[in-house]
Amino acid sequence: MPLRGLFKRTAFKYSRAAGKGNKGVVLVYIRAYTMKKSTLSFWFISASVAYAVYLHFISPSEISIQASPSAAQESSAVAPSPLPPVAESTPPPPKPSENPPPIPAPSPAPTPKPKPTGMYVDGSYTGSQADAYYGIVQVKATVQNGRLASVSFLQYPNDRSTSRYINSQAMPYLKQEALQAQSANVDVVSGATDTSMAFQQSLGDALAQAKS
Repeated sequence: MPLRGLFKRTAFKYSRAAGKGNKGVVLVYIRAYTMKKSTLSFWFISASVAYAVYLHFISPSEISIQASPSAAQESSAVAPSPLPPVAESTPPPPKPSENPPPIPAPSPAPTPKPKPTGMYVDGSYTGSQADAYYGIVQVKATVQNGRLASVSFLQYPNDRSTSRYINSQAMPYLKQEALQAQSANVDVVSGATDTSMAFQQSLGDALAQAKS
């Protein structure tokens, strides 16, 4: 019964007893009210203590046990599923071309020109005009394989019969001497001194050109 109803009921009985003048009955009601109130307070305090003990020793373990599955469910529901590993795509190897580029043919190495083994450069060289007193002497020298191959007279004194005779005897000898010596250093022909000296001068100029 609630305390408020019990208090109203006891107060009503007390007022009735007091109205009749019965004090003993009033005291009995007061003691009964006090005992009931003490009993109710005792049971209320005991229930509160028992509930507190229950919450302290029993409830936390049950709450943790019941809460753990729900937390696991929530974590499993919230956590995203892992994505499958994506394999790295490797580019395909290049296909060999059907028409390979043509390989350029090696260019032939230039053939070096053979160097002359002699002291002169091959070719024909015309010497200067030299004064032979009775006329002009001029020769042309031909060089082959670096050597003096031939000597020819372009001019020589031939306006007199004596000059023609002397030079016809001296010129073959001078050419032979020059080919043997491979130079213009030839001996003077007796009786044709002027022609011999003019020959040396013109042939020397021609061979000087062949050396350059």
